[in-house]
Amino acid sequence: MNIGFIGTGNMGSILVEGFIEGKAVNPSNIYITNRTKVKAEALQQKFPSMHVCDEASKVIEKCHLIFICVKPHDIYPLLEKHQNELTTEKCLVSITSPISVDQLEQLLPCSCIRAIPSITNRALSGVSLLTFGKNCDNYWKRKLKELFSFISTPIDIDQNITRVASDIVSCGPAFFSYLTQRFIDGAVAETEIDQTTATILAGEMLIGLGELLKKGYYTLPTLQEKVCVKGGITGEGIGVLEDGIGDIFEKLFQATHSKFNEDLEIVAKQFS
Repeated sequence: MNIGFIGTGNMGSILVEGFIEGKAVNPSNIYITNRTKVKAEALQQKFPSMHVCDEASKVIEKCHLIFICVKPHDIYPLLEKHQNELTTEKCLVSITSPISVDQLEQLLPCSCIRAIPSITNRALSGVSLLTFGKNCDNYWKRKLKELFSFISTPIDIDQNITRVASDIVSCGPAFFSYLTQRFIDGAVAETEIDQTTATILAGEMLIGLGELLKKGYYTLPTLQEKVCVKGGITGEGIGVLEDGIGDIFEKLFQATHSKFNEDLEIVAKQFS
């Protein structure tokens, strides 16, 4: 089966590379296009048998499964232009969180799915979030779960938790990368360790932490209990974190949801 990608920016490219390297799709079965064609051609250089198309219509013509990986405000004009080409036997997958599958189904006759990937999928790991339209054919539901299982753990979510689930899965790597960088910077500023060594140690620590959780040796609370010996050094550090963090994460989710609501209003006007 041919799979198309309209848009080869950061997430579009991550999906293409992940599906190919995860052995989910043969490059010769992938058709891509991008507003800036040179970006699509740069991706093709990594996988020469992949096809670059001049326009979205060609991708839709050649493929039954089409991923839309463009900016939110560009999606409605694109779908409106090509809605007659996205016929009932095809499946459209949007990776944009502010646009619901209900809105897609109002406009399109094909099966509609929203898939929210994560940068961790590039390492064939992490979670991908799937929401299926009411009229989505069961074949495509099975097919998408199978496809994403090559690069992630696919999880079905309802519309009402879209933003918070995306914050955890998709934005989370950026949030915790920032915290880790601050952790490293603090170590360098307050001790004699150099930036390179601190970065290596922190990176390996995170990998080890991930493995502990993945293999089920500890939960997050039990891990803290295991390391945080009463009266020990770790406990002193946890105390500083407890005093300093406060309601920072509550404010984080408030900020992301506020921006999300703004995006929802913009999209709603387009689809109304």
